Amino acid sequence: MSRTNLGGTLTLPGTSLTIHRMGYGAMQLAGPGVYGPPRDRNEAIAVLREAVDTGINHIDTSDFYGPHVVNEIIREALHPYPEGLVIVTKVGARRDETKAWHEAIARDEIISAVHDNLRNLGLDRLHVVNMRVATPKVNIEEPFTVLAELQQQGLIGHLGVSNVTPAQYEAAKRIAPVVCVQNLFNVAFRDDDAFIQQLAAEGVPYMPYFPLGGFKPLQGEMMADVAAQMNATPMQVALAWLLHHAPNICLIPGTSSRAHLRENIAAASLTLSPEAKAELDAIAAAGQWTPPHR
Repeated sequence: MSRTNLGGTLTLPGTSLTIHRMGYGAMQLAGPGVYGPPRDRNEAIAVLREAVDTGINHIDTSDFYGPHVVNEIIREALHPYPEGLVIVTKVGARRDETKAWHEAIARDEIISAVHDNLRNLGLDRLHVVNMRVATPKVNIEEPFTVLAELQQQGLIGHLGVSNVTPAQYEAAKRIAPVVCVQNLFNVAFRDDDAFIQQLAAEGVPYMPYFPLGGFKPLQGEMMADVAAQMNATPMQVALAWLLHHAPNICLIPGTSSRAHLRENIAAASLTLSPEAKAELDAIAAAGQWTPPHR
């Protein structure tokens, strides 16, 4: 398959890891509610292989997706992994038989999660591990210190953070270098605008999740209007807006469909006119955004 425009590249600071700005988020490869096996495992495998064949070299995942299911599918589809592929996983949560999400940041839980990721991905060393915290009140220092120790043991290459405030990011940086930040951000929910600018000045990539979801009706109508003007889908316009918004933003849209994967990738080729960008910029002021759970 021919390679296509993937939004350019960024290098994680202090590393030799260079990723395309259009990546792939693997969360949707699990079953409904990010739990259990997918409805179509063969399609899930085909999505991953096509993503890599197209040139995507950044996959976001976690062993609590499923749990275990998504990482096992990634291993089946892509192992032995092609040179240059960067798999970014995260720890800090666990699932139970009720499909509930629970915080898991105790020392033994962090160590167990890292080893689960290693085993299910078939790796001796994880490329990047994000420390996910549940709320701004969490003291990130203790669990991040455990990750730093595992990094020193050679089990992790580099460390990132997920769902953090700027203060939590600064606390983590005092313990070990942070090479990426993964937070909730989209055209309607822009609380991290100043944070993204700070990270851009530091050369740190920012990976927004939920690029489209939870919009109020008026916001959805505004997005659909811009998309119609561009002969694109709302999701494509939302992704294009993110790429235009800041040079350090890297995308990790997820899907379990090859057709949808192709639509997402095509968003990297969209050019937003000043008028279209202004219309999209105004969406954030059009209503309160309701974030889904992650």
